[in-house]
Amino acid sequence: MKIVQLEYFCAVCRYHSITQAAQKLYVTQPAISNAIRELEKEFSVSLFIRSKNHMILTKEGEIFYQKASQLLDTINQTSSELYDLGRQTVPIRIGIPPLLSTMFFPDMLIKFHKEHPSVPVELYEYGSIRAARLVMDETLDLALVNMNFYEIDKLNSHQMISDRIVFCVSPEHHLANEKVVSIEMLKDEKLIMYNTDSVLNATLYSRFEKSGIKPNVIMHASQLYTIRNFIHDNLGGGFLYASLLKNLPGLVGIPFVPSITQEIGLVWKKGKYVNDCVEKYISFTRKYNVNIF
Repeated sequence: MKIVQLEYFCAVCRYHSITQAAQKLYVTQPAISNAIRELEKEFSVSLFIRSKNHMILTKEGEIFYQKASQLLDTINQTSSELYDLGRQTVPIRIGIPPLLSTMFFPDMLIKFHKEHPSVPVELYEYGSIRAARLVMDETLDLALVNMNFYEIDKLNSHQMISDRIVFCVSPEHHLANEKVVSIEMLKDEKLIMYNTDSVLNATLYSRFEKSGIKPNVIMHASQLYTIRNFIHDNLGGGFLYASLLKNLPGLVGIPFVPSITQEIGLVWKKGKYVNDCVEKYISFTRKYNVNIF
């Protein structure tokens, strides 16, 4: 039995598919298939019922998965502890959604490096939902996320700010002089929405659905300046955190009625050993003075 075989097996269990597991792990499908066959041969057990589109665990496979997951968690935790023991500095892996990175970075990172110049940090851009799931999978150590999603209770978290959402248009837009807007007022407007792994996107679609409105979406995007350019050229309206407007001259931000607020903060996995470097970043975040307005 090899650790990599258990990792491949557990990935197939999570995604119910060799194809998806291979994509997530960036390995070939035959490599995963061979690993599973070797485990079944070594332990004389059938782990999966194989169907055309899904891999379904047998009763023995479910028990094997529980044991394998526990073993991998122990290995990962022990590895982190040994890195600390040997004083090897492992980079902190932090997920940041594109819009939030604009609000917080590089200022936050610069201040952290001033306090802890020897601690390396690796940043990965993902939407809040995917970043949080990668934290739960231990692919990331931490993530800066929009905290308004239903799985937030599965993670440790520290809220940093609460920001309101505004509907942004160009000064030439016919709604530019409105003091407030409602979802109903956007029924026929051309809209720019976020990509599918955005918490804000889910919040907005929920508001439209409750109002019985199908939004007229002309583009899905994640990059701030793409959204900004479309709005600036009066091609449509978009939804932004109010704090971003100070760096986006030429846009008009109109508050919602009723208001839409979103909480932003840092998340990390519950029950996982937190090494010294990650603990330093969490402690730094707790005292970091967010000045976004």
